[in-house]
Amino acid sequence: MFVARGLRTASARVSIRAYSTTGGSYEHILVSKPSPKVRLVTLNRPKALNALCTPLIKELNHALRAADSDADIGSIVITGSEKAFAAGADIKEMKDQTFAEVYGKDFIESWSDQSFIKKPIISAVNGYALGGGCELAMMGDIIYAGEKATFGQPEIKLGVIPGAGGSQRLPLLIGKSRAMELILTGRNFSAAEALQWGLVSKVFAPEKLVDEAVKTAAEIAEFSPLAVKAGKEVVNEGYQLPLDQGLKYERRVFHSLFGSKDQKEGMAAFTEKRKPNFTGE
Repeated sequence: MFVARGLRTASARVSIRAYSTTGGSYEHILVSKPSPKVRLVTLNRPKALNALCTPLIKELNHALRAADSDADIGSIVITGSEKAFAAGADIKEMKDQTFAEVYGKDFIESWSDQSFIKKPIISAVNGYALGGGCELAMMGDIIYAGEKATFGQPEIKLGVIPGAGGSQRLPLLIGKSRAMELILTGRNFSAAEALQWGLVSKVFAPEKLVDEAVKTAAEIAEFSPLAVKAGKEVVNEGYQLPLDQGLKYERRVFHSLFGSKDQKEGMAAFTEKRKPNFTGE
């Protein structure tokens, strides 16, 4: 949860109002459909470098839930601008709050609601992804980064610690020692380092990043929705289980897919050397 002091965008344009497929309006995000089965959500607070605030998170959660419940959508991409995915949290919103206020109202608990979305999410990160921005990116299932992306958990410089999962997800993704160093020093790290450490899957030129993320999302969306949902589920569950329990869980979910029409169609198409027609049944 951090927005770097002094970071400002040169853009003076007013936030564009975007409309969701469910008829609601958004002030801080843009929602589009760049591919028939892909929902693209773009953070849109340009003057604040997409700093995260409660109104933005509420809109993001609404858009993600809408995509998750839309049978025509198979996968989701979240991105920001080339300058910032999200440069942190809006410090103005939290600086004067007391312990009783933040603890009593479970402040930022809803910032992790993305974790409950069942369709795959690709975080397409350009520019700054600091504090809450880094944490938001890590909630995605796949992270793609632009070559100039900058990650970090600098909360220690504000007298606090990561509060939206940074201290828990970062060690799982890059190892305890390296995560401890980054969290306790507040040092930023580059896209190249993030790729080397396994935090991101691929790095692209900034102008190609979103297109590449959408391309992968579209590829995923063509597979059986049941198998995709199951694949995401078993990886996430297994990440938190001992190996023997994870293997058992995986096998049970694997067995359950044999009750689907998509399994029959997929294997029939393979033997008949044709493209499968998955229906999500």
